[in-house]
Amino acid sequence: MQRRHLHTNLLRAAVGLLFATLFLSRCASIGTPTGGPKDSLPPVIVRLSPDNFATNRPLTGHERIYIEFDEYIQLKDQQKEFFTSPAMKKKPLVTQRGRGIVVQLRDTLEPNTTYSLNFGSAIRDNNEGNPLHSMRYVFSTGPEIDSMLLSGYTADGYKSDSVSKSYIWFFPADSVEEPKAYDSTIFKHRPAQIARAETNGVFIAQQLKPIAYRVYAVEDKNDNQLYDPGVDRVGFLDGTVNPAELSDFAIWYDSLRRYVTAEPQLYLRMFVDEAFRRQLLQEHSRPLQHQALLCFSAARPRIEALRFEGIPDERVIVEPLTEGRDTLAVWFDMPAEELPDTIRGRIDYFKHDTANLLQPVSEELKLPWRKIESKEEERNREKLERERRRAEAAGEEWHEPPQPNPFRHNLSAKGEINPETHLAVEFEYPLTRLDSSAVLLTRTLEDGTVEDRRVRFVRDTAALRRYRIESDWTAGGDYTLTIPAGALRNVAGQQNDSIVGRYTVFDPEKFATILVHVVAEDPAARYVVRLLDKNGRTVQERTDVRAGDVRFNYVAPGEVQLLVVEDRNGNGRWDTGSVVGRRQPERSELFVNEAGEDRFTTRANWEVELTIDTKRLFAPVTMQSLQRLFDERERQRLLREEEKRRREGKKRDHDHDTGNNRPNNNMLSTGNMFDSFR
Repeated sequence: MQRRHLHTNLLRAAVGLLFATLFLSRCASIGTPTGGPKDSLPPVIVRLSPDNFATNRPLTGHERIYIEFDEYIQLKDQQKEFFTSPAMKKKPLVTQRGRGIVVQLRDTLEPNTTYSLNFGSAIRDNNEGNPLHSMRYVFSTGPEIDSMLLSGYTADGYKSDSVSKSYIWFFPADSVEEPKAYDSTIFKHRPAQIARAETNGVFIAQQLKPIAYRVYAVEDKNDNQLYDPGVDRVGFLDGTVNPAELSDFAIWYDSLRRYVTAEPQLYLRMFVDEAFRRQLLQEHSRPLQHQALLCFSAARPRIEALRFEGIPDERVIVEPLTEGRDTLAVWFDMPAEELPDTIRGRIDYFKHDTANLLQPVSEELKLPWRKIESKEEERNREKLERERRRAEAAGEEWHEPPQPNPFRHNLSAKGEINPETHLAVEFEYPLTRLDSSAVLLTRTLEDGTVEDRRVRFVRDTAALRRYRIESDWTAGGDYTLTIPAGALRNVAGQQNDSIVGRYTVFDPEKFATILVHVVAEDPAARYVVRLLDKNGRTVQERTDVRAGDVRFNYVAPGEVQLLVVEDRNGNGRWDTGSVVGRRQPERSELFVNEAGEDRFTTRANWEVELTIDTKRLFAPVTMQSLQRLFDERERQRLLREEEKRRREGKKRDHDHDTGNNRPNNNMLSTGNMFDSFR
């Protein structure tokens, strides 16, 4: 207990020393001539009334708190930055007065409770807008201040990136139900204490009691101090946490970000939970003559039967347009003249009743369609009418010019082909005829030799109208693909004009190869390995990966990363968690080698070999491993900052040499002013 109180005193001393250092630095800069270094220091507190950390405050909650600074200030993003812990029913009113702010409490307070007013970065100096980070005003309605504290780190469960500005909610474990199959804590109860993560994802929770807490993290995008499922990212800890039983942690001042940070003790993996939605057929429409859309309010509708008057079942084609099948396209393989203006039908499916139980229902469908002329079509029609009238007035014979073929596709007319992904084509309507035997693919070599190549159309299993045009692609030479007129026909009865495309094939010597050795103790364990570019976008993916070798060919030169998903259910994708069902998301980790590197440079005609030890990659997260990860990320960030400054320095030197001098902004460099706290 004494050790924990020591940390509390150190934290107060750190904040006080921070304010004092900034104050002294500001005093030393008084009298700076006009045109000198720009002010980069935040405001400094010079007076508080009543004092900070006061006890036995009245419960009426209608008193005022005045905080004065050494300069005029401004309030920015107050709605987002300012919050109280615990939350008050009526949020305090914060207004400016002179060189300070007045906080008007508007709520009756709870007895024997420690309150903190957290200003985030809302307070800034008036001239330059320098923020005063992490300012807190603490008081208690009882005889003492709760003084326990702990630290933690909030990260995205999939990307593993820091989640900044998330709220951490603490619920005394003995005041809420023990969650078993269903956890409703964050919906039914108000947190006893609230902390907030800084931009680096690290939070320091203060004014806690030496008791067991259930801990949750909420993103709160809507700034409503509530958890909105399906909108906010959320995270939770399994079991309970007592701050008095945790190991010590270090606190220091981040001189670059300019706020106090700490070694994280807790790790919360945040995710977007799938919000419960009542299932029903929300909307049905007929945007095209041969297409109807069925839009459900929830994913994966259970459809028993779908029938339409006058249209045989075998002439109805159902195409899921979304992964969860909540939007379905229904295509009618019928001649246009046989389709009525209004198609009537019936759908049998399972719908939620008032008790949120799925029950079988049968609903009628009424699908009208009317040709609506676009502005361009209207202009073209009017133009043809004028030409016809002029021809008739002149006694000339008039013939309507041929109209463009309505058959639509998105096959590229030229380009380079990746032999592993082949050539992709997507059609506007589902095809009812594909005469692949009429399709011709030739390869012309440098000596003029022309050879025929086999070609195959393979429909994408995830998209009804998308195909891969496959062949034994070989680098070198020019390929010509010819699809003769009439080889393709769709449900609307439209046929293609002649389609000709010219292509070359990737030269492997212009690309890199990455060979990944996957080491796994359990030979049955499955993983998803994703190759990311420098911007974090997935460029290649391998699913159903087990112990052994995985190869990524045709990798563009540059920086890449490897993201590995522990695919526990073997469905080939990352699965989110459930806060209500107490299910953590599947683990997803960026691969980091023994040297601490998570980015790897590839060059043309190179082969990069990497070994992923899944036992090490997915080892249980401890305070020590988390701190190593955090330190390594900070090191990588500082290296990138240093490289950025180096580039900017070269640019400034160039500007100086060319006579384009710019004033440098001198920044306060406190160095490792809090190293003694480590």
